[in-house]
Amino acid sequence: MKIQDARAVVTGGASGLGLAVARHVVGAGGRAVLLDVQEGPGRSAAAALGARAHFVRCDVTSEIEVNAAMEAAAAHLGHLNLLVNCAGVIGAGRVLGKNGPMAGEFFTKVIHINLIGTFLCDKAAAALMQHNSPGPDGERGVLIHTSSVAAFEGQIGQVAYSATKAAVAGMTLPIARELARFGIRCVSIAPGIFHTPMMDAMPQEVQDSLGAQVPFPSRLGKPEEFAQLVATVFEIPMLNGTTVRLDGAIRLQPK
Repeated sequence: MKIQDARAVVTGGASGLGLAVARHVVGAGGRAVLLDVQEGPGRSAAAALGARAHFVRCDVTSEIEVNAAMEAAAAHLGHLNLLVNCAGVIGAGRVLGKNGPMAGEFFTKVIHINLIGTFLCDKAAAALMQHNSPGPDGERGVLIHTSSVAAFEGQIGQVAYSATKAAVAGMTLPIARELARFGIRCVSIAPGIFHTPMMDAMPQEVQDSLGAQVPFPSRLGKPEEFAQLVATVFEIPMLNGTTVRLDGAIRLQPK
């Protein structure tokens, strides 16, 4: 498959990595539906991308909303052959914080968004992809997870976030194995420190300091680089059941 033939659903598509993916797909000649809870920014982003982009509001923690959004997206696109899961939250917090132990509700919320949300979108998309006409190698679609280097070197304060990112990486292989008979692949991307809207809230010196921690290139990752890797995964059928680090060789320190 070529990226210009992508009929993509991108969760968290209103900003950051998700928006970069949608922009790349549309720029290459493909079509994308952006899913996000941020309705205003989502509609604005889709409008800015033009006629090959569309927005559907969706809370990825709601199975009913996910199923409906995926059906609506597939109807708009004609069919669906790429899902990129970018919806997520940082969920920073210590197990034993200044105000006492972490609330179980907080941990659960991060799990619901980052992990369960990814799973709900995977199964809804795969249920539609299985009916696609097979292409070369019998391929029908690709599911992409956004993991993180924190899945492997979680820092202090990242217990909830790291748990979810390790989990989405961990379920990549069993999903790929199960869906192989349908010609559906599953791959995770584990980005390092990237320049997303969240970074813009930080002072420039903090951004520079974070970028300096990356061995090479010694800077923050660009969302477009993440999008380029998504396109590469989509186009190379042998990329399957694995997690690809995109991190400039950084290995996170304890804090």
